[in-house]
Order: sequence, then C-alpha cells, then structure tokens
Amino acid sequence: MLQVRELEVEVGGRVTLTGGSFSVRAGDKVGLVGLNGAGKTSLLRVLAGQSSPARGLVSRRGGVGYVPQNPRPRSAAEVRAVTHVLSGRGLDRAAERLAGLQERLEHDHSPQSVERFSEAEERFRQAGGYSADAEARRILAGLGLALDRADLPLGVLSGGERRRVEIARVLFQDSELLLLDEPTNHLDVDAKSWLMSFLRGYRGGLLVVSHDLELLDSAITRVLHLEDAGLIEYKGTYSQYLQARRLDRQRREKQAERQEAEIHRLSSLAEVMRRQTAKRARTAHALDKRVERLKADRVTPLRRDRKLKVSFPPPPSSGRLALRVDGLAKSYGGPAVFRHVSFELERGQRLLVMGLNGAGKTSLLRILAGQSDADQGEFRLGHNASLGYYAQEHEGIEPKRSVLSHMRALSDAPEPQLRALLGMFGLSGKIAMQDAGTLSGGEKTKLALAQLVAGRHNLLLLDEPTNNLDPPSRTAVAEALAAWPGSMVIVSHDTEFVAALRPQRVLMMPEGKLDFWDDELLELVSLA
Repeated sequence: MLQVRELEVEVGGRVTLTGGSFSVRAGDKVGLVGLNGAGKTSLLRVLAGQSSPARGLVSRRGGVGYVPQNPRPRSAAEVRAVTHVLSGRGLDRAAERLAGLQERLEHDHSPQSVERFSEAEERFRQAGGYSADAEARRILAGLGLALDRADLPLGVLSGGERRRVEIARVLFQDSELLLLDEPTNHLDVDAKSWLMSFLRGYRGGLLVVSHDLELLDSAITRVLHLEDAGLIEYKGTYSQYLQARRLDRQRREKQAERQEAEIHRLSSLAEVMRRQTAKRARTAHALDKRVERLKADRVTPLRRDRKLKVSFPPPPSSGRLALRVDGLAKSYGGPAVFRHVSFELERGQRLLVMGLNGAGKTSLLRILAGQSDADQGEFRLGHNASLGYYAQEHEGIEPKRSVLSHMRALSDAPEPQLRALLGMFGLSGKIAMQDAGTLSGGEKTKLALAQLVAGRHNLLLLDEPTNNLDPPSRTAVAEALAAWPGSMVIVSHDTEFVAALRPQRVLMMPEGKLDFWDDELLELVSLA
C-alpha cells in the first residue's frame, strides 16, 4: 500500500523529518504521534501527494483516501450532501449519465441506444450503484449527520456538518489506503464510536494522526513516534506504546548515565597518567581515543513531554454588563437554524453554548463576532467591552503571512515581547517567521490563542479552542483560561475543558433556552 524510504520533509525552512523509512500494508493500522509542531501534518501531506518531500521516496499502490485536519467539500454549494459522498466513487456522474441514456431511450429505440444503455447500466450495477445511495446515507448517519440533512445542499449545512460529509466521502471511496489527520475533530461521542468501529473493521492500510487516545487505543496496532526529525516505531496499541516508551526512556537514561560515568572515569584516569611516565602518557593517549568513541556513540535520552505554561494577562476593566443579545435569528435560505435567542452576559461570567451539530452554535458566535449578519434581532457590547474571537476554522490565519506578522496586526507591543508571547505557546525560533499557512492544526490553534492574548480583550468567544491540541497543551490552555477573570462564551465538546472552566450558565440551541449550569450536564457535553 505504502512504502517510504529515507524521506526528508521540510516546512518553512525547518526540517521536520530526516531519514524516515517505514511501510503500511493491507490490514496495518498505524498511529502517527508526536507533540504539536513535530511535523505530523506535514508528513501526511507528503504521503498523500499534496506536497513534495525534500528528498526520499514515497511509493503508493492502489487508491488513497486522505482526510486533512479541516476537510472542506470542494463540490459546489448547491450539490446535495449525499451526492457529494457518491462522487467519491464517481457514482454521481455515472447515475446522471445513466438517467440521460434512459431519457434518450424513451425517444430513440434504436439498437445502438439500447446497447449503450444496457452497457452503462451493467457498469453501474457492478460498481454497486443501486445500493450506493443507502451505503452513503449509512456512513453519513454513522458520522452524525441527521437523516433529514443528507438531501440538503452543502451550502445550507454548518461547518461541522460539511466536515462530516467530506469524511464520509473519503470513507465511501473504499480506498486501499486511508490517511486520516485528526478525524475525530468536531465529532460527538456517538460519531466517534461509529468511526472507531469502522476503522477496526477496515481491511486496507490505515495511518492516522490523532490526539484522541481512545481512538488510538481501540483502532491501531502500531505507533510511529515523530520527534526531533526522527521516527521511532513501537508495536502494539497506544497504551502499550506509552508503556514501552516509558521503559525505553528509563533504559536510555540509565545507559546515558553509565556512559557519562565511564567517560568521566577514563578522562580523569588519562589526565593522571599523562603527567607520569612516557609509557603511561601513551596509554593516556589510547584512553583519549576511547573517550572520543564513547562520546561519538553517546546515547541521547528520549525527550520528556514539554510542560507548556500558558497565562492570560488580567483583562481591562469593563462595565457590569459585557454582552446583551435580543431576539437573534438565523437561516441559510431554508428553515431557520435558530430564532428568538436572547441572553445577557455579565462581567466575569462564563456561558456554555450547547446543542447538536447543526443547531447553530458556530453561527451564533460568528454573528456576535461580526463575521456574519443575523436575519433578525440585535446585540450590543457592554461599556468598555473588548471582544476577541477564536474561530474553529482559523479564518483569521492567512497564508503567505508570517506568524510574527499575525501578532503585529493585533498588537503594537515591541517585537521581543511578541516573540516571548509566541514562545509561551511553543512557537519560538524559526516558527515565528514561518508562513502561517504551513502551520499544523495544533500550531494554528496556538497562534490563534496567542493572538487573543496579544489583543488584550475582556470578552472571549471560543469555538472549540482545544481541537488539534496535544494533551499537555490542552491541559495548559484549560488551566490558563480557568484562572482568567474575563467573560466568555464557549462552544466545546471537550468534557475536561468544560469541567475546568466551570461555566455559570448554559444556552441550549437551537431553542435559545437559558439556564444555570449543573455538573450533571457534563455527560451531555461530548454529545452536544
């Protein structure tokens, strides 16, 4: 399915992999892991043929299904969701052609027309065309798209629903190799469960990047760990990999200690012997060579996970009321997504917006951020309220502009201060001058959060801010926001993140029902 030999990957002048060699065969289920910025997404792009390697060989055999971190359907907005899924095997065009030949046959009964229709129908039948619609709908339903949404145009669907449609299209392709980059982003618990079951039964080769530990533990049999531009391979599940890596780290640390002790012993002995007889000086010279060989073969201990320490500065003061919303409604050319949404948010208050996919959570935040217009109603910010918006699609991050340039656009602070802020989020060194469009999903998340900090806001709109973050970064961001005294409107499926933030109010969408937060609602966070 996939053969990789001596691969080197470079992104923005940074080498993220060198000498990478591995293979993925039919039935292999491989997890690619590593911290944010290690180069996992860049490697997957190269393996999928979306970008070129600096050097090395990538050989693919059979069809390849690739799901990037933020998949977006490329079909026109008026194309139905189920039709877009069918296009994964070209069955949408085959069905159109068959319908055209059938219509022509009603007016032209010549042997040639009959033969063309019969041949086209046989090819359509052999390709599974007559059962394809049901199969496509089954995959869409499994990924959490409601049955009544499958026949809607793509342009009417929410961003989360469109991502589900694109994942369904790739799974429907029935490719021999699947390359999946954070496929569980934005999926609720039922959709994740369905996807895990699908991947366990998948017979082709699978290479998946994910910070969803449950997915990795249930679906894979081998782990590739990307760190310091090198790949280390571990056999077994994710839990077995963690244990093996822990033991490997301990072994290498002890080996490194023994080597350092031996280097110190031989160096000290050589120094003593060098000051004695000529014969002993020659022996000292031989010891020096042994020391040099030991240094050349020195074992490097495995790096421990970096502890990210993030802090949000105290917000500027504001009035008692941070935000007032009156009767907002929104539709996209069809039935209203939501209507009659009203609430008030006080200074320092945290409001969690909950609802099933397509209930209008992101649409509401986009309206409040000024990115979209409401059909009805209005809202206004309170006295001295300064609003910052974290968009789950990273719309504010523009390609062809450097990371540092994005920071300068939001703050007139001196460059050393901006670089220090980026460094707090792990975006230091060459990354600061890198094209922001080439960042991984996790790095884009960190840049967007750094921009919020630089903006000195006291009201934050957060739409799935922990997506794409590795576990240490997710914990650090949750702790930083939990300690921040400003106001927040939050959309999140991350149960641990919501628990850390301790919201006071909850807004249920699309009904717009406002209620006090109860910890029993945590069970619904991953579902809504």
